[in-house]
Amino acid sequence: MWRDLRLLAGDVGLVAAKDLRIEWRARTTLGQVLPFALLVLVLFGFALNANRPTLELATPGLLWMTVLFATVVAVQRSVAVESTDGAGRMLLLSGMAPAAAFAGKALAVAVQLLAVAAVLLPGVVLLYGAGIESLPLAVVASLAATAGLAAAGSLLGAVVAGVRAHQTVLPILLLPVVAPVLIAATRAFEDALGTAAVNGWSWVGLLAGFTVVNVALGAVAYGPLMEEA
Repeated sequence: MWRDLRLLAGDVGLVAAKDLRIEWRARTTLGQVLPFALLVLVLFGFALNANRPTLELATPGLLWMTVLFATVVAVQRSVAVESTDGAGRMLLLSGMAPAAAFAGKALAVAVQLLAVAAVLLPGVVLLYGAGIESLPLAVVASLAATAGLAAAGSLLGAVVAGVRAHQTVLPILLLPVVAPVLIAATRAFEDALGTAAVNGWSWVGLLAGFTVVNVALGAVAYGPLMEEA
């Protein structure tokens, strides 16, 4: 049993490392997503600067909407990588467990999203004057939210992998599915940043439940979906 788990973890790491190496060479997250995300924050800052209380209240929502944009780009990039020359199908033909392939791809997307969130959080503190009242809550909520977004995005990426217009279809499917993640992450960050009197940890529990469900669905469905792609 432990040997099987070690092999599974090794396969997850191989897939995640492969995708992250491809991303590092392409610089999509660093060169395109991060500048765009920071520009969005700056523009909202100028637009709402005259109404500072409104800007402070909107900070958690703006932060996670920006991370959602990054999710769409990261998942589309992941789908494109697996669609090139049937790479996704060849990965499964190599004997790797579909669950490991899915988890590895989701992990790679989650790492990218976490990097974006790690840059944006200090950005909203500097640009909007937001204060972090609970750093542990902000960190745990970020981990849970990015994991949920990555799991849902990777699952839907497999769903649309065989669709010719997947770049258009993916956002249409993704936005309604991850709405609970955006709501829960925003509420958790309202507590972490002190902009609303809510119990942020209960929302983190919701994020964790959402992530578990999507990881389980992806582990079961990834193989059949990629075979049909």
